[in-house]
Amino acid sequence: MRTEDLKRKAENLEQMIAKAEPERRLALQPQFSELLERMKSAGQTVPNRMRDLDAALIEEAIEARFDNMPV
Repeated sequence: MRTEDLKRKAENLEQMIAKAEPERRLALQPQFSELLERMKSAGQTVPNRMRDLDAALIEEAIEARFDNMPV
């Protein structure tokens, strides 16, 4: 995939995540993380906002696991 295509796909996914319900956001997180990794591997600079979003999604996923943990 060309670098322009990677960036466009990441931007589209970023918009989907912004509009998504919490469960859907968590479902999209692995795909978003992988896309950012592919961008880095292709030598592209990943925008800070995308890295911040990825970090927030990872944190949400971790919190969701603990919310479902029996006490």
